[in-house]
Amino acid sequence: MINPYLIGAGVAAYFLGAIPSAVWYGKLVYGVDVREHGSGNPGATNTFRVLGKRAGTVVLLADITKGLLATLLAVALLHRGVISSDQLVLSKLILGVIAVFGHIFSVFLRFRGGKGVATLFGMMLGIQWPVALISLFIFLLTLLTSKYVSLGSMLAALSFPLLLILVPRFRTGEPILVIFAFFLAIVVIWAHHKNIRRILHGTENKTYLIKKKN
Repeated sequence: MINPYLIGAGVAAYFLGAIPSAVWYGKLVYGVDVREHGSGNPGATNTFRVLGKRAGTVVLLADITKGLLATLLAVALLHRGVISSDQLVLSKLILGVIAVFGHIFSVFLRFRGGKGVATLFGMMLGIQWPVALISLFIFLLTLLTSKYVSLGSMLAALSFPLLLILVPRFRTGEPILVIFAFFLAIVVIWAHHKNIRRILHGTENKTYLIKKKN
C-alpha cells in the first residue's frame, strides 16, 4: 500500500526545490528578471553578478535552505512513525535529490532552472554537516585561487563522496550515501558542461570574492 505521507513528502520536496528564488526575488525586489541578464542562469551566482552581493546572498541562503528543509521532511516522517531510524539517511537522500532536481527542472520556469549546487549543499548539510562544511571550504579555496564559481562547485560536489570514502572518521555504515553522493556529483558536473567548455576555451566568467582596491 502506498503511504500518502511518503507521496506528500516527495511532492513537497519537489516544490521546495522548484521555488525559483533568484527569479522571484529579483522581480519582486528589483523588478529585474536575472534570466535576461548576465549568464541567463536563474541561480545565486548570476544574481550576484546582476543584482549585487546583498541580493546574491539572499538567493544563495534561500537555495541552501530548500535542500536543508527537504532533508528535514525525512525527520518529520521519522517522528510520525512513517519510516524507521534505519531508513532515515536513505529518506533524506531521496527527498534531497528530489529537491535538487526540482531546482534544476523547476515547474515554475517551464522545467528550466539553476544548476542546483546551493540546494545540493543544503541537502549535504542536513545529512553530513561536517563533510559539507569541508566541501564548502574546498569551494571557497577554489574560487579564491581560480576565480571560477563553476569549478569550485564541481570540485566541492565531488569532494563530498571522496571524503566519505577516504577519511576514516567520515566513513559511515551507509554505502547508499556514498553511491548517491557520487551520483549527485555527476549531476552537478553534467549541469556545468557548458561552463567546462568555457573554462577550457578561457571564456568562463570570473568572480572575484575579494576585489582589489584601486
